[in-house]
Amino acid sequence: MRLQKYMAAAGIASRRKCEEYIAQGRVEVNGATVREPGFLVDPQRDKVRYMGKPVKTVRQKTYLALNKPAGCVCTCKDEKGRPTVMQYVKEVDARLFPVGRLDFTTEGLLILTNDGELANKLTHPRHHVQKKYLAVIDSDISEGEIKTLEGGVALDGTKTIPATFRVLRAGEGRSELLCVIREGRNRQLRRMFEAVGKNVRYLKRVGVGNIELGNLKKGKFRYLTKEEIAYLKSL
Repeated sequence: MRLQKYMAAAGIASRRKCEEYIAQGRVEVNGATVREPGFLVDPQRDKVRYMGKPVKTVRQKTYLALNKPAGCVCTCKDEKGRPTVMQYVKEVDARLFPVGRLDFTTEGLLILTNDGELANKLTHPRHHVQKKYLAVIDSDISEGEIKTLEGGVALDGTKTIPATFRVLRAGEGRSELLCVIREGRNRQLRRMFEAVGKNVRYLKRVGVGNIELGNLKKGKFRYLTKEEIAYLKSL
């Protein structure tokens, strides 16, 4: 089994993130540092350590939906000492990690799991998993500007794929929109609105695929249902 796949199965992180950890020299196999992601390991015989701690395959998979508050980052640890989303799932007896990211000031639905294979599937660009947001901007927005957003705008030299934007409310110098995108670029929606001269005042993710935030309170989590887990695995 490839090293990054073994680590993902052990709930360390997604396969792509595990590849980064390996390249950074954080992983040892039988006492020797390995920097090659494709390195083959035998789960029954080889001893793998990540940051000095043994890596063992997770038997029980855990899947959570968290309503992330603003003011925390979507990492397990933060080098700058900022609060992380992990403070909201301390009571869960599993080594969880966030699937994808919401930026520091964005609220809403965040999936956490110890299933590295599923995390890799949900975050890989080729799958185009639908993500739904509520956005409040501090101005009106024209039909032409909405068409521009839906058709795609250039970010980092490449155009965003088609998306949908629907105005829910407008007036008094602000507009509330329902936005559906199928990519996960860094600060994507904020930057898309900036591209048409708009400033996002508030942003909240309310859905990932058919997983809905619903009335889950801010800072609280729930376990995904069997049907929701099966849906995510089918993507």
